[in-house]
Amino acid sequence: MPYNPSPEVAVARDAANKLKAKAAIVIYVSDDGEKIGMASYGQDAKTCKAAAELGDWLYESASQHVIRSRRAGDKRI
Repeated sequence: MPYNPSPEVAVARDAANKLKAKAAIVIYVSDDGEKIGMASYGQDAKTCKAAAELGDWLYESASQHVIRSRRAGDKRI
């Protein structure tokens, strides 16, 4: 599996290493609250694919929550 140098994946990779986990998924919101994103990491190709699939599902769920919260006037996230 090729190394991904993106800063988002680096955060997920570092989290997995520090937590001694075989995979990590990071959901993040930008400082201005305008961008929500997801990064995932798995220690091998099979685990990486599974983490990415789960990450996509979590991203969609988190995104919908943030959109609903913003529409309700909640600007915390």
